[in-house]
This record gives sequence, C-alpha cells and structure tokens, in this order.
Amino acid sequence: MSQPSLDVIAIGNAIVDVMAPSSDEAIEQLGLVRGGMTLVDTDRARELYEAMGPAREISGGSAANTLAGLAALGASCAFIGQVADDQLGEVFAHDIRAGGIAFGTPARAGDPPTARCLIFVSPDGQRTMNTYLGASQFLPAAALDESTIASAAVLYLEGYLWDPEEPRAAMRKAISAAKGAGRKVAFTLSDAFVISRHGDDFRKLIAAGEIDILFANQDELAALTGEANFDAGVAALASQVPLLVVTRGAEGAVAVAGTERAEVPAEPIAKVVDTTGAGDLFAAGFLFGHVRGYPLAQSLKLGAVCAAEVISHYGARPEADLRELAAKLG
Repeated sequence: MSQPSLDVIAIGNAIVDVMAPSSDEAIEQLGLVRGGMTLVDTDRARELYEAMGPAREISGGSAANTLAGLAALGASCAFIGQVADDQLGEVFAHDIRAGGIAFGTPARAGDPPTARCLIFVSPDGQRTMNTYLGASQFLPAAALDESTIASAAVLYLEGYLWDPEEPRAAMRKAISAAKGAGRKVAFTLSDAFVISRHGDDFRKLIAAGEIDILFANQDELAALTGEANFDAGVAALASQVPLLVVTRGAEGAVAVAGTERAEVPAEPIAKVVDTTGAGDLFAAGFLFGHVRGYPLAQSLKLGAVCAAEVISHYGARPEADLRELAAKLG
C-alpha cells in the first residue's frame, strides 16, 4: 500500500451559514425546535430568512468545517461537495480554497441554488439550525475522483448528506474506493433525526466493517444503540467499531479503541458565544491527532481545545491560531 498524499478527504454538504442572534421567544414564535436542526424547503427558507435580524454569511457545512479545522492545524485536505453556479456557490468555493483545502467539484448549473443554513443563535450560545439543502443534495457519484479518495489516509463522511439519494450513492462509491486502497473510513452521525431516518443503513455499514472511526454525541449514541444509559451505549457500540469517539458537550468526550478507553473534560472558556461547529471542530482536532499518531487521550484533548475555540465566537470556522493552541499541548 502506497503512502497517502492527503491526510483527510471529506464528502459533505456545501453550505453557507446565515447566522443571526435571536431571543428564545422569537424561536418559539417561529415554531422552531430550540437547539435542533430542521430541514426546510424553499418557501420556509425564505420565510425564516425574512424573520432573521442582521445576519452574517459564513461558509459552513459539517464536514467542510471539520476540514477547515484540520487545515488550520496543518493537515493536507480535500473536499467533495456540490454547489450551484451562483453567488453563494462562489462564496463557498472561495472560502474553502482560501483555507488551503483542495476543492474541485464543478458547480451545478441552474436550480436549485447553493445550500444555506439559517441559524438563530440564542443568548446562551445555543444554535437553532434550519437547513435548505439546495444543490448539495445533487452530488453525483460521477463527481468523485476515486484515485484522489484512495490517496487520502482517511475518508471522512457526514451523516447529514446520507439523506438525499444521489450523494448517498456517491458516498457508498467513495467507501468502496477508500477500502479498496486500504484506507480508513470515518463517519459522523451528525444528528439524531438522521439516525431516525437512516439508522438501519448506518447499523449495516458498521456491521459490515465499513466504518473504522465513528463520531457521535450522546444523543446520537442513544438513538443508534437504543440505550438510554450513556455507558451502556458506549459499550454496545465500541464493540462494533475499531474506534468510537463520543462527545458529551460540557461533560467532555470519550474515545474507545479496542480495550483502550480515554476520557477528557471539556475545555473551560470564559463565555459560550455560539455552539455552531463544536462537534465539527472536535472531530478536526481528534482526526489531526489520529493521523499524526497521537495517543488517544492527546487526540481527545486536541479535539476539546478546537471545540472550545470555535464556541468562543460566532461561526463554525476557527479564528484563533489552532497550531499555536495545539503546540501548547506539547
């Protein structure tokens, strides 16, 4: 097996986040689930956008955010995702390339437009996300360069993109390419609602040995395993995947690899401004440590440091120098 030329290649939604502060009362009046993620259609996306206060547009998407963190740490990365040939598509492409991430998926002509996520941020930093998937759900398998996928040490997939048919087929093809080259496949479950729709698919992937590294939060863990008790859920899933990483918000994170288990607390910060991207940047820090051969606990610690950085400001992309923060860990 040849040495990988990329650290991580990811497939995910190519989304531009539109973020605005909001009161919890306004969120309730709009009929939104505070702290949740809801898929919306064109009309609902327009209605919610009109209801938002002054907003900031920041390129996002779960897997793309993770790559932004990885690249900021010094990893070599590539992204596969579908944008439309429109203004937000240009914004997304510019931002991801400016972060040093290779991105060569051709823009899609015509409707639907580039995906956007309308995010209402509560005073305590909690984010309520409403996602219009637009062009991102039309990523064809033909857009994949299997040789590039085979050149990466890790293929990283986001569960959010499993919902639409075309990208689901693309991700299955990518898994085959990565596995055929002897590479690792990492998968993030993304959200409990995704598991409610596709949990059987995910369980089959796990049972077939297709997933080497699985990322989940405690709610997703419960949804996938059916275990309300956290430790019981970890035990049930850890026996099925080579490496399981579970985040617990303010309670930190746990990783299990075979008989080895490591746990870290959340990093203390002065103020939580916006939790958007916390899980994405945790995955970035952990994966960076993993591809560099760090011990399990150190990879978890780096994940916690990256998550703490991103929740200290608006937006799901890092603003501080992550390499400097990582260097302090030794």
